[in-house]
Amino acid sequence: MENYSLLLDKQRAFFHTGTSKKQDFRSNALRKLKDSIKTNEKKIMDALKADLNKSEFEAYTTEIGFVLEEIGFTMKNLHKWMKPAKVKTPLTHFGSKSYVYYDSYGVAFIIAPWNYPFQLAIAPLIGAITAGNCAIIKPSELTPNTSEVLQNIIESIFPEEYIAVVQGDVETSQALLSENFDYIFFTGSVPVGKIVMEAASKTLTPVTLELGGKSPCIVHKDANIKMAAKRIAWGKFINAGQTCVAPDYLYVHSEIKEEFMEKFTFAIKELYGENPLENPDYTTIVSTKHFDRLQSFLSNGSKFHGGNADSETLAIEPTVLTNITWEDPVMQDEIFGPILPVLEYNSLSEVMNGISNHPNPLALYLFTEDKAIEEKIINNTSFGGGCINDTVFHLVSPHLPFGGVGSSGIGSYHGKGSFDTFSHKKSVLRQTTRFDIPFRYPNFTNGLKIIKRVLK
Repeated sequence: MENYSLLLDKQRAFFHTGTSKKQDFRSNALRKLKDSIKTNEKKIMDALKADLNKSEFEAYTTEIGFVLEEIGFTMKNLHKWMKPAKVKTPLTHFGSKSYVYYDSYGVAFIIAPWNYPFQLAIAPLIGAITAGNCAIIKPSELTPNTSEVLQNIIESIFPEEYIAVVQGDVETSQALLSENFDYIFFTGSVPVGKIVMEAASKTLTPVTLELGGKSPCIVHKDANIKMAAKRIAWGKFINAGQTCVAPDYLYVHSEIKEEFMEKFTFAIKELYGENPLENPDYTTIVSTKHFDRLQSFLSNGSKFHGGNADSETLAIEPTVLTNITWEDPVMQDEIFGPILPVLEYNSLSEVMNGISNHPNPLALYLFTEDKAIEEKIINNTSFGGGCINDTVFHLVSPHLPFGGVGSSGIGSYHGKGSFDTFSHKKSVLRQTTRFDIPFRYPNFTNGLKIIKRVLK
C-alpha cells in the first residue's frame, strides 16, 4: 500500500505559506479552472461517452455546464463571502464588538463517485479552492477515461503541492484515508460513507458525507398529471437512473393512478424512444456488477413498462414495476438505476408512515396544487431537500445548500454552502481597553448580585 505522506506534507507546507488564502490567488485559481474546463470540453465529453455513454447534451447539462455556472457564481460572490461577518454583541459585553472569520481548514481530501465523475469531483473542489484550502482528489476507478482527463486538467493548471489528483482502486482510497487530512469530503454509498467516517474519527477529522437513500416521489390526486409524468420521467431516467437524488420509488394516489401511468409511459417514450436500447445516446450502467444487481430487480412485482436489458452494452431500458410491496428486494436499498417501483395510496398518512419507517431519504418530491398538503409533507417528513411539482432541479440552484440528513448524509454544499463547508467559522470578540466592567471579577463587592440581575 503506497504511502501518501510526502504529498500531504508538500500540500501542508504550501498551505502554511498563506498563498492559498489570498483572495487574488483563489480568484485566479477559479478562473484557471473555468478556462481549462472550457478548453477541454470536447475531451471531457468524449471521456463521459466512453465511460457511461453519456450524450453531449447530458454531459454538458449535468456535468460541464453545471460546474461552469457554479464557478461563475462563486467568483462573483467570493469577495463578499470572505469578509469577516460582524454579528450582534449582547449588553453583557458592552464595549466590545463580535465577528465571525472564515478560516481555511488546510488540506482537504475529496473522494468522488462514478455516476457524475466530473461534476462531483469539481463541485467540491470549487468549495475547497474558494475557502482557501489545498486539496487531493481521488476520482472513481470505475470511470477511468474521465478520471484521466480530470487528472490532466488539474496537473496542467495547478502544482501538486496545491491541488493533486490521485488515481487508484480501493487500496488507494484506504491508503489516503489513513493519512491525517484537515477535512474529508465524500460522495458515494452509505456503506462506504461509514468506512470514511470511521477513518476520520481516528484523527477527529471533520467530514461532509453526501450519500443517498430511497428518495420518494408522491403524486397526489390534484396534481397536474401530464406535467408530473414528464418531469418524473426526466428526473428518474436521466443518467439511466444513476443519480443520488433520482426518484427511487413512486407513491401515486389510487384515484389518478391509471391516468398517470398512461401519461408516464408516453413521457418515457417521448424522451427515450420506442426502443431505448437502440438509442445511441441512452446512458449505460457503469459496470457488470451494477448491471447484474439491477437486473435481479426486474423479476420483482409486475413489469408495467420496459424490462429489457442488453448485457453486452450494459444497458437497461426505463422500467416501471407495479404490484410492489416494501418487502420486495427492489425496495430494500437505493436502486441507483433505471427501474422505478410504483406504490398506490389512498391517504397521505400511508405515505408518511411508509417514508418515516425507513431511513431518511436524500430527496423528496411532491406533485400537488394544494398548499396545505405541501406544508404537511414538508413539516412532517425528514429528507435532505427536494421539490414541489418537479424533480432533481433543486440541486442546480447555487442559492440552495444541497445535502442529506441522518443516513442520507452529513453537511451540505453548492454556492455559498460550499464556501461554508470548507471554512471553519472562527469567532472573535474585540474588546475595548478604554474602560473595564468591574463586576465580572470575583473581588468586586456585591458582584454576584449584579451578575444575577444581568444574567436573568
